[in-house]
Amino acid sequence: MKIKQNTEQECPKFTDLSFFDSVIGTTLKIQLLLYTKRNQHCAEALSEHNLTVSSHLNVTKKTIIVIHGYRPTGSPPVWIDNIKDDLLKEEDVNIIIVDWNRGATTVNYPSAVFNAKKAADILKNMIDQMLENGASLDSVYMIGVSLGAHIAGFVGKRYNGKIGRITGLDPAGPLFTGKLPHERLHYTDAQFVDVIHTDIDALGYRNPLGNIDFYPNGGTDQPGCPTTLLGGSQYFKCDHQRSVFLYLESLKHNCNITAYPCDSYVDYRNGKCMSCEAFKPLPCPVLGYYADKWKEHLIEKNPPVTTAYFDTSDKDPFCMYHYFVDIITWNKSTRTGFIKIKITDNVGNTTESKIDTDAAEFQQYRQAKILTGFYLDLDNISKIALTFSTGNIIGPKYKLRVLQMRLKSLSQPERVQLCRYDFILLENIETAFRPIPCYDADI
Repeated sequence: MKIKQNTEQECPKFTDLSFFDSVIGTTLKIQLLLYTKRNQHCAEALSEHNLTVSSHLNVTKKTIIVIHGYRPTGSPPVWIDNIKDDLLKEEDVNIIIVDWNRGATTVNYPSAVFNAKKAADILKNMIDQMLENGASLDSVYMIGVSLGAHIAGFVGKRYNGKIGRITGLDPAGPLFTGKLPHERLHYTDAQFVDVIHTDIDALGYRNPLGNIDFYPNGGTDQPGCPTTLLGGSQYFKCDHQRSVFLYLESLKHNCNITAYPCDSYVDYRNGKCMSCEAFKPLPCPVLGYYADKWKEHLIEKNPPVTTAYFDTSDKDPFCMYHYFVDIITWNKSTRTGFIKIKITDNVGNTTESKIDTDAAEFQQYRQAKILTGFYLDLDNISKIALTFSTGNIIGPKYKLRVLQMRLKSLSQPERVQLCRYDFILLENIETAFRPIPCYDADI
């Protein structure tokens, strides 16, 4: 099939529907839109029954299949062009956008779920055609958003989990929560399944589904998203969509978002899982496109599943730079409270901690480890400011007698650790000082 590209009108477009279409309902009809480096700005419409007529599909290359989710308003996903362009910048691959807007656009969500299962059959027909023409299941990578994540799982099951990889971006929770593995995405649906959960208390699926499940900010309220109905439609979809935008940031290389394997977000926040020493020589897992670098470790686990947690900033590129603050006190009486931290570099840039942890317990000659994170990555730190608080509005004010404070970058562990020795923190009063390199590198 020859695709003329001399006018924009001749290029197949993603189906654009309206809320009226959603009200009356739509019948499933799928467009398979192929993009490659040769036709990055003009899609080629594929036929799942006869791929041999394609002008641009090269089945010897990696094929990335992108599947959107439920579309209650009928409009194209706002991220659809970004993910196509960013993936093609990363690799010379086939990108197939699965446009099932006719079928996903309906106010009747159960109807969209029913159509999702039918869509999986059509995608199997397409992949079968690719296999007959020399493709390998190893080279098939499916990215499914919300309901699309379960479609990817349905397809993977039809190949007994031999597809190379599936990424689930906040897989849909409604009508899937509590279902058995054969009725939803599961880690056995591909050789490697990674999942990003960003709305587990509403539209997303709460429990782990993949080989590695990432829970940014605990998987619930995402920084920068509206917290009240005054936010309009963004109140309902911002958290859910954040998974897509976090994935896209992994392709832009503004920062590598590092995650920390842990049993729970509470444990992560309390600094119990901030080391990846147990996984060496592998580094901590990174979110997004390169998450499959952790596949080697997961193969050795039984079952091969891991949950990982991290915090982000409130806007792109969503980077959070993590530090450990290690404090040893010599108060005879145990003190329980919070430490607020600010750092300043040698040109005057200042940033303060954005992570709220549980109260720390400061016992005589015992380490209290506090996880903190900043939106700015400051090198050459010239000043550290600490504020101790018990959180009590009334009652006596306390002192915290600090024997040693140590600041260690987790995002850049090769950096020199900074210390300060023998000082006093007065409750609710900021104490600033110039740190010095620590006497040793152990923490």
